[in-house]
Amino acid sequence: MEISKFQKLMYELYAHNDKRRGGKATMLWLVEEVGELAEAIRREEPENIEEELADCFAWIGALANLYGIDLEEAFLKKYPGVCPTCSQKPCICTD
Repeated sequence: MEISKFQKLMYELYAHNDKRRGGKATMLWLVEEVGELAEAIRREEPENIEEELADCFAWIGALANLYGIDLEEAFLKKYPGVCPTCSQKPCICTD
């Protein structure tokens, strides 16, 4: 699935709830999911890691929709095929 199709799906499924909730509360949901992802990684639970990554991605889509940001466009602008810091592929940054 392309990022734009993913973002459209998230809009169709959840925009009505996201708009009602607002950006700050939606961000808190994302933070909660990141915490759940961290816990799944700490416990080394591959199936749960997969699920939590999907949840995080969905909440990022929700935030992008709330703020009118095209994730695919934003990603390609920030990451144009090279590292945004060292401008190399692969990255040669030390950290």
